[in-house]
Amino acid sequence: MHEALHYRQSREEEGTVRCLLCAHHCRIKEGRRGLCQVRENRGGILYSLVYGRLVSENIDPIEKKPIFHLLPGSLSYSISTVGCNFRCRHCQNYGISQYPGEHGGEIPGAERTPAQVVAAARQGGCASISYTYVEPTIFYEFALDTAHLAHEQGLKNVFVSNGYTGPEATRQIAPLLTANNIDLKSFTDRFYKEVCGARLRPVLETIRLMKELGVWVEVTTLLIPGWNDSDHELEEIANFIRAIDPGMPWHVSRFHPTYKMTDRPVTPVATLKKAREIGLAAGLKFVYTGNLPGDDGENTFCPGCGETLVARTGFWTRSAGLVGDTCNSCGTKIPGVFT
Repeated sequence: MHEALHYRQSREEEGTVRCLLCAHHCRIKEGRRGLCQVRENRGGILYSLVYGRLVSENIDPIEKKPIFHLLPGSLSYSISTVGCNFRCRHCQNYGISQYPGEHGGEIPGAERTPAQVVAAARQGGCASISYTYVEPTIFYEFALDTAHLAHEQGLKNVFVSNGYTGPEATRQIAPLLTANNIDLKSFTDRFYKEVCGARLRPVLETIRLMKELGVWVEVTTLLIPGWNDSDHELEEIANFIRAIDPGMPWHVSRFHPTYKMTDRPVTPVATLKKAREIGLAAGLKFVYTGNLPGDDGENTFCPGCGETLVARTGFWTRSAGLVGDTCNSCGTKIPGVFT
């Protein structure tokens, strides 16, 4: 066990703590856990039960996150524990995200130290470490310690997040993060409440705050037929992103039925193409189609001259017209982290 960060003891009820790590602000009584199922109150002290307990360690293409404007074609050492602070009905990683709740509170995982993770990333030829597969905020303490060491050794740090990290935790880790792909799952509270067990506003606030703190942010929206794929909602999402930064990439990805959401069909290709057109029409410079290998919407095009800068097919990439962060044809600077 490892004492948690970002909590306080209750003044009203002895032995109870309030977790401030994420926007749920769980009130946790003695012997109980928060919604994430991996932070437990023992004697008025909140503990992380997943510190260094990794259930997944993989070398992935950075494009898999998806992050398209951070060292395209590079590898990222990707880690995860069990647990999550969302209950998404369509979670593709539900086998680990919902594991404690569905297995009597059990916390599996191989014991690792931050030094071991960083060493494995370097040995694997990775340019970054990604905290992913489940919401990385729930293993925040281990991610923070690992990110410190990785940063010292010249590795980039990447969050793949649902955006529910609390503001103080965000401010603490932001100086160590190079990039964060944040899911903006919908633009309605109904979706967040009924599908995820959360609220929309904290996600919007985290996207803004991460950007303000200098983290490279990309946004992903999984388009679920009948839930979040109307023209109006897509326009709202695109306008929100554009108001923050028209150069912020928006990934519109294809849904496949899974877990507790098998009543919806696979997202039609036409819906993905329509979403991309809506984003570009709203003034976004980079809108990508996801889970649609071979589509032109995977490529990075220069917003100045239209030249193909990075060609992609699935996780295969080729830098066609990009020199550093500059279009080789017209000299337009491309936002992101390319060196």
